[in-house]
Amino acid sequence: MTFMPNSVEARDIAYQLHPLVDLRNYDKTGALVIERGEGIYVYDNAGRRYIEGLAGLWSVAVGFGERRLSDAAKRQMDQLSYYHIFAHKTHGPSVDLAEKLISLAPVPMSKVHFTSSGSEANDLVVKLAWYRSNALGKPEKKKIIGRLKGYHGVTIAAGSITGLPRNHESFDLPLDRMRHVSCPDYAGSALPGESEAAFSRRMADELEQLILAEGPDTVAAFFGEPVMASGGVYVPPENYWAEIQAVLRRYDVLLVADEVICGFGRTGAMFGCETFGIEPDVMVLSKQISSSYMPLSAILMNANFYEPIADESARLGVLGHGYTASGHPVATAVGLENIRIIEERDLVGNCRRLSPLFLERLAGLAEHPLVKTWRGVGLIGALELKPATAPGAKPGAAGAAIQAAALEQGVIARAIGDSLCFCPPLIITAEQIGAMFDAVGRALDTIAA
Repeated sequence: MTFMPNSVEARDIAYQLHPLVDLRNYDKTGALVIERGEGIYVYDNAGRRYIEGLAGLWSVAVGFGERRLSDAAKRQMDQLSYYHIFAHKTHGPSVDLAEKLISLAPVPMSKVHFTSSGSEANDLVVKLAWYRSNALGKPEKKKIIGRLKGYHGVTIAAGSITGLPRNHESFDLPLDRMRHVSCPDYAGSALPGESEAAFSRRMADELEQLILAEGPDTVAAFFGEPVMASGGVYVPPENYWAEIQAVLRRYDVLLVADEVICGFGRTGAMFGCETFGIEPDVMVLSKQISSSYMPLSAILMNANFYEPIADESARLGVLGHGYTASGHPVATAVGLENIRIIEERDLVGNCRRLSPLFLERLAGLAEHPLVKTWRGVGLIGALELKPATAPGAKPGAAGAAIQAAALEQGVIARAIGDSLCFCPPLIITAEQIGAMFDAVGRALDTIAA
């Protein structure tokens, strides 16, 4: 594709390295330039409107163009545009948001630490888990268990816990302290006649056998998303989390709930932990915490996790860690205002009320000849497409084709392999859900034809 020499598209190709693309192909195709957003919609530089069916990157809970958030950012910038929380310094916005998060937590939590992304936060949890093991006099208790198709970020430790080959290949990942167990994909992995409860028991047995094989005294933590999102939206089957937690408690393995996508209403409760009865030692929050208007993430830790770390810092004289932007006053002010909007407008309730319609429409599209099955909970879901059968078609070709066709119909969705994923802003209405899935139906018909 040819662009005018000084266009945004041409300059983008010339100067920016983009994530999650074939970089050589990107040089030829360029990008869709998004110029503005309003509500559930974004607009490109030709003025065309799209339903943002993935809320940006699973994250814009309150929709685009929310003036209360831009006003909150300006007020804080005018008062205190930046300060750090190193050593013996602090500021009001970070304290206010930390207090609010502790009050919202579904299980008792002790402390909050802010970072700027989910990847960064998960990376730090690994680092703190290692520090904690040393504090407890257990220097061998350092291994971390994730799940195949799980996603926890792309930094070195978080990327190692992630269970997706594309995030490992040629990066020399995963680290040798990381292990993985199966994705709890009941529909795709259950044995003939196996019930959901029996499947969950088998997943827990696999975890237990791994811990025993590695040695319980070598395993520090298990990381899991309440709903596995970026791997393709896998909803846990009946009793899965109860079975997993029983194993972790038996062998004194920490449970880290990665709520980066599920948190702040996505599953129909404030946190995915509430939806699925999870009682974590650590929660990692990001994305919808600020609707991604500002880079912000938070680590919530219980006393069991925090106290040994505090003791070790006293022994050493300092906790030798810190990020320049941790607890950034503008980011935390925006995060607090974003949570106020979620509560005042009952967006968690909106998710819960509209979920039956959302899931009904997903299930309806699963009747299409190109669709194999569907998955979802709350306002997050996926259509699993039948693989493309054309000669030479690669895995993921069907997903890419339907994603492109949906874009032509005015819907931005995300293909992960051959799964087409949806996660619209929590402000979406019943009428807009209908419009979104009507457009996806037309896209499926276009490809089928």
